Amino acid sequence: MRFIEELVVDDFLPTFRSLLADALRERGLTQSEVAELLGISQSAVSKYVHGDVERNPALLDHRGLTDLVDRLADGLVSGEMTPVQALVETEVFIRELEQGGVLATLHEEAVPELAEYDTGFAVHDPNSELRAAERTLSSVRRGLSVLENTSGFASLIPAVGSNLVEVLPGGDSIDDVAAVPGRILDVKGRATIPGDPEFGVSEHVATLVLAARAADSGARAALNVRYDPDIVAALEAAGHETVEFDAEADLEAAVAAALADHPDTDVLYQTGGMGIEPVVYLLGADAPTVAAWTRDVL
Repeated sequence: MRFIEELVVDDFLPTFRSLLADALRERGLTQSEVAELLGISQSAVSKYVHGDVERNPALLDHRGLTDLVDRLADGLVSGEMTPVQALVETEVFIRELEQGGVLATLHEEAVPELAEYDTGFAVHDPNSELRAAERTLSSVRRGLSVLENTSGFASLIPAVGSNLVEVLPGGDSIDDVAAVPGRILDVKGRATIPGDPEFGVSEHVATLVLAARAADSGARAALNVRYDPDIVAALEAAGHETVEFDAEADLEAAVAAALADHPDTDVLYQTGGMGIEPVVYLLGADAPTVAAWTRDVL
């Protein structure tokens, strides 16, 4: 784990300060004056101007950094820019480099897993796709942990297997749904989870929760379990609202019809059809919540 702030300290600051120290010296300032302007020691300035610090090649080749250094040096020497203004200008520039710029690239090289997010992201943005994706995956992992620690859960797994899914906030496609790759299966009375959750690996359960969201359900997560009238009755007794839908109809249309008069439904079920196994679907705010509901029927 390497934070982007480490790259700022280890790569950006030495390169930036050495370039700025050089630029200020070229404009006639003494090492003492440069040290005072930059708020660093004179010995540090000496290291910068004598090339005793390592500069990052990617930053050295960045035209925006060269332009910033020249602008700051001109402004500081002429008195048209205060050190505080220079600091603010530099902070803004750093944020730009972190948000899809060279620092973001260096961060991906240091943490290769970040490259999996092929759209631009701001690592400090609390609403970034990166954070939302990682929080959703984490939520599914927590839900799976609940299932693993729920005695008897394996008995609720249908013949086709179960899956636990959660949709990204605002998600509207299967690629926006985190789930277990393959299915959760009952292997000799034990729930077996084949791998860590990923996006885009569920089709049926993901399609159902997306259909529910399209029908104005607030659910972001779903879990399928086997159908039994006693299971539905137990869920109703625990306070859940249950609605049946037509297993042989188009899934999106059937879910929309089932939820039309009952938008707050958190349990959908179908009793089977030609070649279709009857299944119950638990719909909730997040994966740990729907996973915990299995305890209502055990």
